[in-house]
Amino acid sequence: MQLIADSGSTKVDWRAIYSDGTVKSVHTEGINPVFQTKEYIVEIFKTKLLPEIGTDVENVYFYGAGILSAELSNTLAEAFKEVFPKSTCNVASDLLAAARALCGHNPGIACIMGTGANTCYYDGVEIKDNVRAGGFILGDEASGGVLGRKLVSDFIKGLLPKEIEEEFVKRYDLDYPKIVAKVYKEPLPSRFLASFSPFINEFRSHPHIDNLLRTSFDEFFTRNIFHYDYKNLEVNLVGSVAYYYQDILKEVAATRGVKIGKILKTPIEGLIEFHKN
Repeated sequence: MQLIADSGSTKVDWRAIYSDGTVKSVHTEGINPVFQTKEYIVEIFKTKLLPEIGTDVENVYFYGAGILSAELSNTLAEAFKEVFPKSTCNVASDLLAAARALCGHNPGIACIMGTGANTCYYDGVEIKDNVRAGGFILGDEASGGVLGRKLVSDFIKGLLPKEIEEEFVKRYDLDYPKIVAKVYKEPLPSRFLASFSPFINEFRSHPHIDNLLRTSFDEFFTRNIFHYDYKNLEVNLVGSVAYYYQDILKEVAATRGVKIGKILKTPIEGLIEFHKN
């Protein structure tokens, strides 16, 4: 059996691919050896994963952000070996997961556009070029975190149109001091800012929000995609922002001469096809 994991900070989306080609879906809490001990990870495997798929795991392909050091990869491999004795663990980045899910074995430009944003040129085997993402302060153009940052910034500066500001105040128990604390003092500020994406989507037809989205997507192409051979390669994207705003995204791309290829909400189904082949 092959086991594929698309790991986020809050949950892991697992797919077990059996020898007869059947696929089973399992979901567990997030796994990150940066913050969790091997013992804690083993307990998740034993209680949540093992009862669902059994022990006959040969190859594990674990994709996640921020766990590419040899030490952290070894922690994961040892945890898998303890619960699944036959297993060999392969750890890779979420960006390689996006590239494999979107492009398969073909060259292309692959992008993540979700809570964060990242891009790369993928040659069909590995990532060959990558514009640094920068995070929601220095980069991450058009990510959920940056869209939320722009919305909240407009709110605190009194730039939101009255009808949007009134709904924001009614919907969220937030004022300037609370927002500053959330962004500058509490953990995971990008996730807090990205949580406003549904609100932005709700008002997407309003000229102010439409402009916020279009200028953000334009920045994404200018500051990231133009670095690659975008005139000869399609731009493929995975993530909730790309998926839910794909109509506007495609319109902006067309004005900049960018060819949009595949858009996926999550990489897991594309990863299944990649590893089956």
